[in-house]
Amino acid sequence: MDLPNRETIPEPALRRLPWYLAYVSALVREGVERVSSTHIAEHLNVDSSQIAKDLSYLNIKGKTRIGYDVRELEDALTHFLGFRKKHNAVVIGAGSLGAALMRDVGLERYGLNITAGFDIDPRIVGAEIAGTPVYHIDELQRVIHEMDANVAIITVPVESAQHVADLCMDAGLSGLWNFTPRRLRVREGVVIQNTSIYAHLAVMYNRLDSMK
Repeated sequence: MDLPNRETIPEPALRRLPWYLAYVSALVREGVERVSSTHIAEHLNVDSSQIAKDLSYLNIKGKTRIGYDVRELEDALTHFLGFRKKHNAVVIGAGSLGAALMRDVGLERYGLNITAGFDIDPRIVGAEIAGTPVYHIDELQRVIHEMDANVAIITVPVESAQHVADLCMDAGLSGLWNFTPRRLRVREGVVIQNTSIYAHLAVMYNRLDSMK
């Protein structure tokens, strides 16, 4: 399959592609064979011309009056987004949020295999969460090399976030998924993705207040 380099796609378009994948995957389960960009637009509240443009970055073009082949579209999106390739990951901070992510079996469908959790709380260290062992943070380097992990999911208190990020980079982890509200400093060659629940709450609260 001839798909372009991800670097050629604008980040806003890249963020929309999983929306399209989730929708067309639902269509596959329903037995739908064809779908138009207009139909996708109606269900996702994205302009149909924007959808067509986003998919064109992947060298995917629908046929006039026929639309896209749903299975081919699902396959192309899944392949391009990297969800078929397995990435072993560890959770740093196995408290309530970290534990919830460790229990989320849906992440594995998107290529993320959580192999271990880490914490410093003696009540958690040595236990298992959803069958996944929790180690002391001091064992980070040994465990990630044994498990061939390259991604760390950081769910620690904000005051510990940068220290934990440094530990992860020192241990050789090259991908950091940061769930804390702190903007972390990372080294060259390390990929970071910030998912701040608090930032999204702030936006939602602000918009709710503006409606009053």
